[in-house]
Amino acid sequence: MRKVEVLNYDRQWSTAFEVEAQKLKRVFKDNMIVIFHIGSTSVPGLKAKPIIDILPVVKDIAEVDDYLIEMNALGYEARGENGIRGRRYFQKGHDNRTHHLHFFAKDNKEIIRHLAFRDYLRTHPLEAERYCALKESLAIKHSTDIHAYIEGKNAYVKKVEQKALVWFERFGNLHQHRF
Repeated sequence: MRKVEVLNYDRQWSTAFEVEAQKLKRVFKDNMIVIFHIGSTSVPGLKAKPIIDILPVVKDIAEVDDYLIEMNALGYEARGENGIRGRRYFQKGHDNRTHHLHFFAKDNKEIIRHLAFRDYLRTHPLEAERYCALKESLAIKHSTDIHAYIEGKNAYVKKVEQKALVWFERFGNLHQHRF
């Protein structure tokens, strides 16, 4: 069972994202449109589990499956859609995960959901503080049960996502994220 650990923000998370993004661009070449750093490690100042979440946007999601050998060589394990239709999910590190990849095709609505949540937390520090407090308390309560930790965040995340999507549509750079 993986230990649930929420750490202080580390500026190196941004660097770790950039390093991995360059590797992915070399693998996926012309199919790659853009790569986003998402999740808690992408929000400056937010405490997080030290796992870098990356959202590559591709032209053709089916082509991602053609690169399993290259992804294995980079240390990734393919997990298919892993519960989200139209996604290709990969994880790096088995017991000590370091990266999660969430590939989506350019027209998938999940992209905006992830970007809205990230950008909302980046621009709403009080919401980020509430989220941080919840994650810290859940990490203490469920230090050896990642599933309980995730379930404990679920209702709060869904509530914030709804606010974030409305905010993103009104104030976010939605036009900037059209592919």
